[in-house]
Amino acid sequence: MNGSVPNYSLASDNTAGVCPEALAALTAANAGCVPSYGDDGHTAEARRRLTELFERECEVFFVFNGTAANAVVLAALCQRHHAVLCHELSHVETDECGAPEFFTGGSKILPVAGAHAKLRPADLAPMLGRGHGVHFPKIRAISLTQTTELGTFYTPGELGAIGEFARANGLAVHVDGARFANAAATARERGWSPADLTWRAGVDVLCFGGTKNGLLSTEAIVFFNRELAREFDYRVKQSGQLASKMRFAGAQWAAVLRDGAWERQAAHANRQARTLAAGVSDLGFSLLAPVEANGVFVRFPSAVVTALEARGWHFYRFIGDDGYRLMCSWATREADVAAFLADLRAVR
Repeated sequence: MNGSVPNYSLASDNTAGVCPEALAALTAANAGCVPSYGDDGHTAEARRRLTELFERECEVFFVFNGTAANAVVLAALCQRHHAVLCHELSHVETDECGAPEFFTGGSKILPVAGAHAKLRPADLAPMLGRGHGVHFPKIRAISLTQTTELGTFYTPGELGAIGEFARANGLAVHVDGARFANAAATARERGWSPADLTWRAGVDVLCFGGTKNGLLSTEAIVFFNRELAREFDYRVKQSGQLASKMRFAGAQWAAVLRDGAWERQAAHANRQARTLAAGVSDLGFSLLAPVEANGVFVRFPSAVVTALEARGWHFYRFIGDDGYRLMCSWATREADVAAFLADLRAVR
């Protein structure tokens, strides 16, 4: 590879462009004049198709980005004297600039350690005994990430155990699903449906990521517990997340849901990640976590990283001094993976 040409193809699934289905939908939705603020046919279709996908009546809202989705949802679940349990690597703890605390008006985020970025009831239970009475925030919600920040996958059984724990302790369950499509593709291979990954396992609300799966500036918030969505439309408006030209969000979602493109694209990214992981392992580098979706987390010596960067590759250090993330997307080509592995072989 020519080192003068930067290559971001494995840096993040945010670096890819808009997928063809979404781009075509944007162009088609640009014709004529339609009602604004979500009263259009495109948005109605998107909501209907999400209800069909999850096999349940639910409340659906569209916002511009994942940070807002997570933060505004947690604000709906929590009052300012409440607390949210999450994994210590979760985006609501490490990557959202205090947005959950800001939107909740002061709810405390309580990070919890867990192997491979996943939480289990045994990890969560000790947190319920922290503090005493009104001197410590009252725990109100559990926030999970599916797939996790290490690319690992919560099975329906694992989610169900957390759901039971939550119900037994009066807690709501929120899922940050920035890469939920990748999780759903993994689940489908194992015989599980999107419903099995969500409400059937006790999930109350899902932030369903569109951006990382090829859409432009749109995320879907899906409330399975519809009571929790009371007056949520006002929260969306107040937080500056209500699109006046909502049809452009609705049209993208309707397009990828209509023919299953959302899941095909995620499955493609997952397959590319498996190919990449196998190649990296064959070259003698150790993986930090199982590859269960579209992320590959690997240990690279600093000399290897420097040499790859000199050849134009961009990717992020994620854990410690030698833990790096390689991320595949709907747009990752076999040629991209092959080129990276060829350069890795040359510099190892």
